[in-house]
Amino acid sequence: MNDRVAAVDCGTNSIRLLIADVGRDGRLTDLHREMRIVRLGKGVDATGELNPEAIERTRVALHDYVDLMRDAGVARVRMAATSATRDARNREDFFTMAAAELGRAVPGAQAEVITGDEEARLSFAGAVGELNPDEGPFVVVDLGGGSTEVVLGDESGGVQAAYSADIGCVRITERYLHADPPTGEEVASARFFAAERLAQAFGVVPVERAHTWVGVAGTMTTLAAVALDLPEYDSERVHLTRLKLDQVRDVCRRLVGMTHDERAALGPMHPGRVDVIGGGAVITQVLADELARRANVAELIVSEHDILDGIALSIA
Repeated sequence: MNDRVAAVDCGTNSIRLLIADVGRDGRLTDLHREMRIVRLGKGVDATGELNPEAIERTRVALHDYVDLMRDAGVARVRMAATSATRDARNREDFFTMAAAELGRAVPGAQAEVITGDEEARLSFAGAVGELNPDEGPFVVVDLGGGSTEVVLGDESGGVQAAYSADIGCVRITERYLHADPPTGEEVASARFFAAERLAQAFGVVPVERAHTWVGVAGTMTTLAAVALDLPEYDSERVHLTRLKLDQVRDVCRRLVGMTHDERAALGPMHPGRVDVIGGGAVITQVLADELARRANVAELIVSEHDILDGIALSIA
């Protein structure tokens, strides 16, 4: 007998839904996946508060998601809110809204702020499920809008170390990348900031033990789609793509050097990522250089399965 669950991941840039059946073996069978760019965290880094318009954009998306949950007859739902809501003074406005919407599907359901550590562990659980255990230990990097989780672990022992770095594609873009395209000085400042924040993660997570680098979330999947020169985004083509680090560096350099219109013209580019993908590319470049140096990693595996799958598994 299958158990039907729904998972919602509400981050700084996007809100995502997974409705899935959980089999007796504990594996998920997808029924519906969806992502919408709502930019909940826009301006939070500067103001310390969620913008009311951003909360309303998120409410509209969540309302539609709840309608889908009701139609599918989900038994349980878990909604996790990450970096933007952790940092906002007025986060209760968001949680009151979310409780009202989620309660239409499962009475009493509420959104929850998860810690950076739990975010990292859920991302790891979702990311490595389909990989060969012999390729471990794995370092999983979840590059989000406001934070980046770095997690080390393997299938047998689970997570060994994790750290949530206070850096993401929205945060770094809002702070440093203002010109179109960004100037060399802006990119250099962004790289320095990324290296500084990620060094804190590498001080906690012994990535030198890792054999395989796995990247998840929208920046990583978009980079893979562009590297593959896809005419439009194709999740099946992107999932478990393996890119040599030279390919990773090349696509990152190209994206950082493009104008807004040039990025928007790329077939697989989601409109909501056009203005922040350059920031994500800067962070990814630093990650590639540091993981090559510290762990002798030679490639990046990009997974479509991430924290959303981990959230669903956590209530299975």
